[in-house]
Amino acid sequence: MRVGVTISDYLTGVFAAQAALGALYARDAHRSGKGAVIDASLYGSVMRILEWTLPAYEKLGLLRTREGNRLANSAPIDNYPTADGKFVCIVAGGQANFARLCKAMDRVDLLDDPRFTKLADRAAHNDEINAIVSEWTSSLPATEVEERCIATDVPVATAYTAADIFANEHFLARGDLITVDDPVAGPLRQQAPYPRRVGEPVPVPSGAPRLGEHTDEVLTELLGLSPDDIRALRDEGVV
Repeated sequence: MRVGVTISDYLTGVFAAQAALGALYARDAHRSGKGAVIDASLYGSVMRILEWTLPAYEKLGLLRTREGNRLANSAPIDNYPTADGKFVCIVAGGQANFARLCKAMDRVDLLDDPRFTKLADRAAHNDEINAIVSEWTSSLPATEVEERCIATDVPVATAYTAADIFANEHFLARGDLITVDDPVAGPLRQQAPYPRRVGEPVPVPSGAPRLGEHTDEVLTELLGLSPDDIRALRDEGVV
């Protein structure tokens, strides 16, 4: 399914920042004094995280298509509905995690079912095993599904809304939410910078400046223009 946020934009920014740091290190460590031009296309960042999609096609002729929240070669993995109208993401395709999930569901008998004995078997019977897990999650509220999975070390997460994030004690304790004083909108509670350095206070960035807010500073400090120079530019409509 299409990701609901502009992930290509964010990914490209992260990759471009890493490339810029690499270029700076190469310039300084090798003492070449040479800079670099970084080619960071939006599609390129997404293509880079396609895992084995391209080599599988080139070597095996395997053409991956849309799979929703599942994986064709692994099961059970999906976003499963719960009794209270939420969804939980459970990842239990590996043998150890599948055994733990069977324990959480009180269905250790599934381990002896020939349809689900090995990962390849479960992948071949993807619909059946996912239906069994879905039936179990649908009988319980999301919190209880999470508790049972966590008790048996099964990777699990409830699909959160913004309201859930604001109320979550874990996020609050880790400082994942900060208040930024925006010059236009006022105080805004939003995501904290990520990643952060251990042992240091959570940095709080300033809000985006108003248009032209720092024009005089830039012209004076960076370009060395005098107040008269800047006034003349304003009179001419340049700034």
